[in-house]
Amino acid sequence: MKTEKVIDHIVAWLKEYATNAKVNGFVIGVSGGIDSAVTSTLCAKTGFPVLCIEMPIHQAASHVTRAQEHIKQLKERFDNVSDVRADLTPVFEEFKTEVSLEGAQATVDMALANTRARLRMTTLYYYAGLLGRLVAGTGNKVEDFGVGFYTKYGDGGVDLSPIADLMKSEVYLLGKALEVPKSIMNAAPSDGLFGDARSDEDQIGASYDELEWAMRMYDEGKTAEDFTGRQQEAFKIYKRFNSSNRHKMIPIPVCKIPQNLT
Repeated sequence: MKTEKVIDHIVAWLKEYATNAKVNGFVIGVSGGIDSAVTSTLCAKTGFPVLCIEMPIHQAASHVTRAQEHIKQLKERFDNVSDVRADLTPVFEEFKTEVSLEGAQATVDMALANTRARLRMTTLYYYAGLLGRLVAGTGNKVEDFGVGFYTKYGDGGVDLSPIADLMKSEVYLLGKALEVPKSIMNAAPSDGLFGDARSDEDQIGASYDELEWAMRMYDEGKTAEDFTGRQQEAFKIYKRFNSSNRHKMIPIPVCKIPQNLT
């Protein structure tokens, strides 16, 4: 990949989109992960004002530390970057007192994890509306169009997606060229939705390298029967997530009314 040219292309795309939309810049949630670090740096390189927002909800200390390190570095490098911290833990806890938490624990935990993402989306759009800016998404290609590893109307609720055509491995190449802090480059990817340090691989059961490979094989028309051992297992994991999360990756179904009924 021609990394520097890709960076220039994305920055130019962001600038053109913001100019045509007549907005005042970008708002982005910074989690301490590689995707938000790369996306926020790309936004900063446009010269448009960029607001980085930390939104901890019982966050693992390592995530908070990395997010703060990145924001500090970004502000030192770009004078168009500002930040704000919105501690959503009290909001999340109050929400839990107003809803039923009955049901299988795993289901409750997942519902609450998705609630965290949706609270963050609401916060991002509050500041975007306040400042007349766009919410920049941080999803990469394998997450957004492969396994659907994001929350519908949570971190999937954005105005534009600068890195959604890049595989995770390519995001790391951009991260290196953009001088993202090494602590973020070396950290295991994590969505941070469970209040602990569990990684994406812990949740999915396959690494991003395996998922990227499986995505390519699936696009080539391969099936699980074409592989054995760990490759077959990784392919099945990819296919399972791709199928179960398909509803996130296609337009919302609309019930069309036949003309003879109108």
